[in-house]
Amino acid sequence: MTSQTPATGCPYRLDGTGSDIHGEAAALRALGPAARVLLPGNIPAWSVTDPHLTQRLLTHPHISKDAHQHWPAYTNSEIPENWPLKIWVDVRNALSAYGPEHTRLRRPLAAAFSPRRVRALIPQIERNTHTLLDNLQTAGPDNVVDLRARLHWRLPLLVANAVIGVPEDLHDDFRGAVGDLFATNLPPEKAAAAPAAVYGLINQLIAHKREHPGDDVTSSLIAAHTGGQLTYQELADSLMLLIGAGHETTVNLLDHASVNLLLHPAQLAMATTGQISWEHVVEEALRHQAPIATIILRFAVHDVHDETTGLTFAQGEAIAINYAAVGRAPGIHGQDADDFDVTRTTVREHLAFGHGAHLCLGAELARIESRIMLAALFARFPHMRLAVEAEQLRPLPSLISNGHEQVPVILGPAAT
Repeated sequence: MTSQTPATGCPYRLDGTGSDIHGEAAALRALGPAARVLLPGNIPAWSVTDPHLTQRLLTHPHISKDAHQHWPAYTNSEIPENWPLKIWVDVRNALSAYGPEHTRLRRPLAAAFSPRRVRALIPQIERNTHTLLDNLQTAGPDNVVDLRARLHWRLPLLVANAVIGVPEDLHDDFRGAVGDLFATNLPPEKAAAAPAAVYGLINQLIAHKREHPGDDVTSSLIAAHTGGQLTYQELADSLMLLIGAGHETTVNLLDHASVNLLLHPAQLAMATTGQISWEHVVEEALRHQAPIATIILRFAVHDVHDETTGLTFAQGEAIAINYAAVGRAPGIHGQDADDFDVTRTTVREHLAFGHGAHLCLGAELARIESRIMLAALFARFPHMRLAVEAEQLRPLPSLISNGHEQVPVILGPAAT
């Protein structure tokens, strides 16, 4: 974990390698409900760690996500063109829009994640899960396999690509390109190459769906573009949002849930015997390890004074929400908030999928995928164990994405 700058202790320099997300979150929490920080590239911002302040800011009418309108440092060209995180504020989609623009850009996506459409995906999720487990089982009971690569990545990819309409021959290409969007320790040249690679694939996808339209999000977005409701950039950036951020959340949720259950066999037994529901397990996993550790960025449209904390976010200041810290607030979850505990009564009191207008559209789909996958995984491989000590699991090199580079396990004999 990085330390505060030695002269004043403020601002706190965030660690772009993501080496100790929760140690950093605790240090920031000790500085107050929000603290001044430096993002990678020495970009000043606030990091918000208090859940109540987070909720107030996420619903405040004068807090925006649109850098093009409300971040003077960006509009005045004070942010370097090679800033490694620039793609996160360059994009024009529902994640980065404000007010009526947000409503306009979110609307064509919302239909794909309606309760009816999500429920209709359940049989496909179940089929995909059992196919992936069949493939995993071929590794044998004693060999080390990477659960993240073989399972956690694959299921959300298959589901997301079905919703979006990605042809099978582009699946692995997208998988390889998307990961670098979330890495926050890359040199500028490599950071710039990541979105370029994803945009290249998105252009291929759009061209394919123009020729082969279907009942999928890409075809709907193309129709909206053809009808003049979306620019081409908004079309491409909306697909980047769905393929990138939407997929990454579910991967990390499955990753941390699996690891925590392997580390807590008594709690795993409670889930597999029905003493605790898989729904409860998933919510505790979301609380304990927010899949997106820190989301960037929001901006104060005008000076925003929070009476409860006495803090003022000046017009144009950048704000990052530290969901990793929010999920472990002792004031809500007690002094054992750092512990994974599926019997906790406050498991639903988290903001891992956001809050307010920008609540994640795919939240319910991610929950359903995770419940189905976790139940089937531990039913199939009841003797599975980690192949390394927990301390040897390497975190992703990101202050945004909270997961592991690999999850090596030994499956053990499969259930008959």
